[in-house]
Amino acid sequence: MLKAFLKEMKKTLFPHAIAAHFSNGLIPVAVLFLLLSLSSGDVYFEHTVSHLLVIVLMAIPVSFVSGIYDWKTKYKAAKAPIFIKKIRLSILLFILCTTTVSIRLGVPGVMHQEGMLHWLYIALLVSMLPVVVLLGHYGGKLSAAQRSAGARK
Repeated sequence: MLKAFLKEMKKTLFPHAIAAHFSNGLIPVAVLFLLLSLSSGDVYFEHTVSHLLVIVLMAIPVSFVSGIYDWKTKYKAAKAPIFIKKIRLSILLFILCTTTVSIRLGVPGVMHQEGMLHWLYIALLVSMLPVVVLLGHYGGKLSAAQRSAGARK
């Protein structure tokens, strides 16, 4: 029974989807906690933002590498615009997240300061939101196309 379960899991386990949904789901939560921090001044909300960002920063490479693997194996590394967009958006997300985490870890009190760095930190964090929305949108289009192609067979 365990052997059958593991065999079925192997067929239905999609590392890229898991990693992508994980990081893409945490960024909106981080933005929510940022807004809660800004409106309430509660430092615990902002601490949660920094923890979420570190987790996302660790998940992005897993998502990227598994996405490249799927692209090469399932789609034969097709140079279709949708793949190029997803690769570029993933790199942009990694750069934005790395910069945001670097600011937060380099200047722990960035949210309690006034000035350009404070607003840059907020802008970088908020700018990750449309990036993950677009990544999810394009991923959904690929997934729907794959399901549609499978249904035709």
